Amino acid sequence: MSRKWTTAAVAGALVAAGVTMYVLLGGLPKAEEPAQAGASDLPASTADVTKATLVDKESHDGSLGYGDTSALATRLSGTVTWMPATGATVGRGRPLYKVDSTPVVLMYGTLPAYRSLSSGDKGTDVKQLEQNLWALGYRGFTVDSTYTAATADAVEDWQEDLGLDETGTVDLGRVVFKPSAVRIDSRTAEPGAVAQPGTEILQTSGTGRVATVKLDVADQRLAKKGAKVDVTLPDGSTVAARIADVETTVEQSDEPNGQDETKINVTVGFAKAPAGLNAASVSVLFVASQRENVLTVPVNALLALAEGGYGLQVVDGNTTSIVAVETGLFADGRVEVSGNGIAEGTKVGVPA
Repeated sequence: MSRKWTTAAVAGALVAAGVTMYVLLGGLPKAEEPAQAGASDLPASTADVTKATLVDKESHDGSLGYGDTSALATRLSGTVTWMPATGATVGRGRPLYKVDSTPVVLMYGTLPAYRSLSSGDKGTDVKQLEQNLWALGYRGFTVDSTYTAATADAVEDWQEDLGLDETGTVDLGRVVFKPSAVRIDSRTAEPGAVAQPGTEILQTSGTGRVATVKLDVADQRLAKKGAKVDVTLPDGSTVAARIADVETTVEQSDEPNGQDETKINVTVGFAKAPAGLNAASVSVLFVASQRENVLTVPVNALLALAEGGYGLQVVDGNTTSIVAVETGLFADGRVEVSGNGIAEGTKVGVPA
């Protein structure tokens, strides 16, 4: 994965190279020690201390698609008789696939189905089922955590509409719960395949397009859920987006004695998905931090002090002095500074 450095990493490299050379070529006077300068002692050029807004930003390569996929395995035994088309969207109450010509239906919820449900059962899974039945138009019961005879009547009506035996019991494997509608990413099985509990049938994904980026752990500061980003599309246009999810994963090495790598997986969501693109390479511009209205100087104005830290060569007419400064954010070739006597308009030397 390539990336374009536009922030502190670049600035730090420039400082390390340029400032070290300056020190080796003759050293510096002590901080804040004024010195009368002859014409030959004045810096080659100067720059004003200016107020500016600095933004720590980096651009990383990513992919546009539908995000991570998840495998869907059946709980039923029989022959797969129908599958949806790849790329199809399946919503609440619709079949995900059919086994022996009977549908396995999608309903919405976060709790996976783990048991058959019938009259007398109680629990969060009962309420989740009842919420779906109500949303699909099957009524006559109270939406709560108890599977009553009224619930069973509604289930029988639902089963009749699906062409199932009207038992009033929801068998394990007849319903799959997902938080929302799903997109069929790929078909693992095909019509005619023999299925048994645990057989993978489909790979599903979310229905909305997202951009995904893998970051190194060193770039974790960029991955803040909810933060704004700009996504550059293949045609050069830019779309505003936000970080929807951040997940840390460990990638196993392909080498026998290789080390596993920790990565930060970032999912970027769009308020309005880019039109006409299902999959593409994109560039995502992250903003890690921003400092508004701070004093700044060019990065190459910084000087390494013998006692440690950084300083600036302040120029006042023919007089120069080295003033120790604290550095803040680096961005776009400039650095935030503060120090005794450092103010907007102060002239500082910029080594050649």
